[in-house]
Amino acid sequence: MKKIGLLSDTHNHWDEKFETYFTSCDEIWHAGDIGSAALAQRFEALKPFRAVYGNIDDAVVRSAYPHTLRFMLEKVDVMITHIGGYPGRYHPGVLSQLRANPPKLFIAGHSHILKVMYDKKLECLYMNPGAAGKYGFHQVRTLLRFVLDDGDIRDLEVIEIGKPE
Repeated sequence: MKKIGLLSDTHNHWDEKFETYFTSCDEIWHAGDIGSAALAQRFEALKPFRAVYGNIDDAVVRSAYPHTLRFMLEKVDVMITHIGGYPGRYHPGVLSQLRANPPKLFIAGHSHILKVMYDKKLECLYMNPGAAGKYGFHQVRTLLRFVLDDGDIRDLEVIEIGKPE
């Protein structure tokens, strides 16, 4: 069993609440637009950290993290990318890969819109944690926490950490 903390679109903003909400997690995953290598290092110092780079990330972040990450954890096939779209409107850059070999859990960021939905066609759970940073049009900064356990994805929590002020 692994408890996961998921966020995206921090845009180089650190919030002490990240540490509060992720202390109970086994890993932290970031779905892109980290903002800087220094911010990524803060997450790495906190917990094991898996991330993909986003469209605003510089060459240093892009050299440290991949465009797309695919791995198995607790018998769950996970795919993470920054610009992925969502069920019914997947980004063309990932659509063929999703159709050819759908993961059990597909995670994307970029939209700043928190969305969790099940794709019946692909038999895949989709998650976008919204945006945890202060830059963007979102009204509330959000995180997700959930558990992976022997092939199951469960105990999903949506966490609102404040306005982007």
